[in-house]
Amino acid sequence: MHELGVVIEVVKTVDDFAKQNNVVQIQTLVLQIGELSSMIPKYIEDCFPMAVEGTILQNSKLEIEILPGNAICAGCGKVFNLLQNENICPSCAGKNWTIISGMEFVIKEIVAC
Repeated sequence: MHELGVVIEVVKTVDDFAKQNNVVQIQTLVLQIGELSSMIPKYIEDCFPMAVEGTILQNSKLEIEILPGNAICAGCGKVFNLLQNENICPSCAGKNWTIISGMEFVIKEIVAC
């Protein structure tokens, strides 16, 4: 499970941001995770309490937004969700596409008290 290491790096990043901006407490941390990324949201949630213990984020709430795994079909130009359509364009049945979203792992928002 590599999620713990990733969450620890997120905590370091947020902690550095807080120090640079004289923030003493974080109320909410919002992460965006693409449904095609290697990060598993449930594991991120499970790791979060351990990773934030003793940090500025210790009493904060974690919110995760899942971003869709979309692709654009090279054949017809239709944008579609890869998972919902089993990697096949629903418009032309094409299998030649380019991912346009869903690989993200982003700190979207830091809400300070």
